Amino acid sequence: MKITAAITGVGAYVPDYVLTNAELEKLVDTTDEWIMSRTGIRERRILKGTDQGTSVMGIKAVQNLLDKTGTNPEDIELLICATVTPDMLFPATGNIISNGVGAINAFSYDMNAACSSFLYGLATGAQFIQAGTYKKVVVVGADKMSAIVDYTDRANCILFGDGAAAVLLEPSTDGFGVLDMVLRTDGSGEPYLHQKAGGSRRPPSYDTIDRKEHYIYQEGATVFKFAVKSMADVAAQVMERNHLGKDDVAWLVPHQANKRIIDATANRMGVGPEKVMLNIDRYGNTTSATIPLCLADYEGQLRRGDNLVLAAFGGGFTWGSIYLKWAYDGDKVAKS
Repeated sequence: MKITAAITGVGAYVPDYVLTNAELEKLVDTTDEWIMSRTGIRERRILKGTDQGTSVMGIKAVQNLLDKTGTNPEDIELLICATVTPDMLFPATGNIISNGVGAINAFSYDMNAACSSFLYGLATGAQFIQAGTYKKVVVVGADKMSAIVDYTDRANCILFGDGAAAVLLEPSTDGFGVLDMVLRTDGSGEPYLHQKAGGSRRPPSYDTIDRKEHYIYQEGATVFKFAVKSMADVAAQVMERNHLGKDDVAWLVPHQANKRIIDATANRMGVGPEKVMLNIDRYGNTTSATIPLCLADYEGQLRRGDNLVLAAFGGGFTWGSIYLKWAYDGDKVAKS
């Protein structure tokens, strides 16, 4: 009997502080109208405070997941943290989150594929379930993008926010869960979207700080063009491989980077806006957290057997799409 990895619960956390477009108008030369028309973002959440890292949000998201699903943290066998903003280079933020939620029997690690990190983490976690190695796997996407955003750079500071969300993967023999995936990378995209300093190639120094090399660097037009084509291509490929027509897809769950990229992907798939999960207006681009945050926000509308197509694109370049069948009626889950 074939085992598949089903999502059996989802949890989320976003910080309280809301950074609006009106506030950004005071920091850089921009307007609410300009931001909304080009990105679809109205506001984003920011994690404030001293020594508040990505793990703070990850712990709260995973705790929310465990509470909602009634899962004992000691039963978690693997925790994968998808992030590009780890608390520190080591130990892994996944280790810190495991300790914070009491998952003392889990092994954990971080996965970095830029904005595709959660997608890659979900694909990896699913393999451990399908192989029969583990029965309870948590994949958490968490990023504190405000830590690497230059708030004097009007092109980038409008895009990003902070947040975290997590899913629980468990075995299914009824055909629910992750059914297919297309995952891609193209390392030639490095020059167009990266963080110049902070790693082994260019360790932190007074010079790298003075040159603002610890912030996100992005050549927006090139990234936009590649993202539109890549996300749309893999989403369409997953549909074709699984003989899914537009009427068969209940939801497109796209990475929330830019509404125009999301619209292009939906158009390529032939699905209408009523089938597209969208929360970029409230959170902006939370990188690794966007897709699971969508699942958390739309959980109440999800039904057992729904066909979902997940799609993402990120620096690297990385991109991919996952086809999964939803395993439970979301409206029956007590909200917490």
